[in-house]
Amino acid sequence: MKRTAFPHLVLASRSPRRQALLASLGLTFTVDAADVDETPAAGEAPEALVCRLCRAKAQVVAARHPAAVVLAADTIVVLDGEVLGKPADAAEATAMLAALRGRTHIVYTALALAWNGELRTELSTSFVTMRSYTDAEIAAYVATGDPLDKAGAYAIQHPQFAPVAAWQGCYASVMGLPLRLTRDLLAAVGISVPADPAAACSGVIGEKCRC
Repeated sequence: MKRTAFPHLVLASRSPRRQALLASLGLTFTVDAADVDETPAAGEAPEALVCRLCRAKAQVVAARHPAAVVLAADTIVVLDGEVLGKPADAAEATAMLAALRGRTHIVYTALALAWNGELRTELSTSFVTMRSYTDAEIAAYVATGDPLDKAGAYAIQHPQFAPVAAWQGCYASVMGLPLRLTRDLLAAVGISVPADPAAACSGVIGEKCRC
């Protein structure tokens, strides 16, 4: 991978998908994830929740790396105003996938960038329509264990289950890291991104980037 410009970049996420997406931009970085309480506040809107969680993660990691640029991300799935986080178990994953089947929901991914005592936040919004997969397909997918670490219990990029019929917005954002927003945030603090975000996104999704 190509080198970043100074300062050093830390990704505040243990998600392998986010790590792969950030690496696709040609960047070198280290990983240091933060565990924060993700319980929504009373009456908190989904957009406010995802931004608050993202900022909290960036601040926790920035405190451990005061000389680095820290990039954090958080993704939530929202159906009929209800936030669908990571399922607690296979039964909850099955219920989430059944509720999403054949319907359109919102995916919010927030980015927070902390450096030199400043904190910048951006929000990406995408609309995702699921296909009408069968109960048997849900069961087979849940049995793989893949849904258990994902908001809404699915990965848009899963090659076998392939749960999504259509989307509007940013495919990479649904995966967990909107590449154009990432490029713009990093550029604002002096980190140049070697790869073109659209080309990187196209390489991930296997078709022309729509973002």
